[in-house]
Amino acid sequence: MWFPAGLSVSIALYGADVTDNTVTYRSVSDSLFSSQPTKKSKTRKLRGHVSHGHGRIGKHRKHPGGRGNAGGMHHHRINFDKYHPGYFGKVGMRHYHLKRNTLFCPTINLDKLWTLVSEQTRVNYSKKPDGPAPIIDVVRAGYFKVLGKGKLPKQPVIVKAKFFSRRAEEKIKGVGGACVLTA
Repeated sequence: MWFPAGLSVSIALYGADVTDNTVTYRSVSDSLFSSQPTKKSKTRKLRGHVSHGHGRIGKHRKHPGGRGNAGGMHHHRINFDKYHPGYFGKVGMRHYHLKRNTLFCPTINLDKLWTLVSEQTRVNYSKKPDGPAPIIDVVRAGYFKVLGKGKLPKQPVIVKAKFFSRRAEEKIKGVGGACVLTA
């Protein structure tokens, strides 16, 4: 590129050298892949050797170690034992008709019970002590069992759950509330 004499122009181009009034461009590959000289590369060293390091018979074709996971017990055993221990074999007994969710029972403690309803709801019900008690359905919130850790505010509350611990039931009834079991 040519510029008139006496005109100072600043050019910010990737790979451009500005000298006097001319710009010479270097290729992108010159600056990115210049980590190893070409004459040291493996392809240059293998020039003149017929098979290029892949052998005369196999000729860099097909699947010399077998396809996929072949040989896991035989010629690939070291890899399987090292990186995939326990890949082969069985342990224990079969359990026919296994129901996986029978032990699923998310729990909530009493000290977190009032977080399931808004603070405004709690205040509104506390203003009317002789009115109806608020109902907290923990199953709708994703919990099945109520545990007895923590303290409850001295305000009656009706709690619906699938399970209650003994201490939770005592504390809820202690503040004038009720425990309702749901299916």
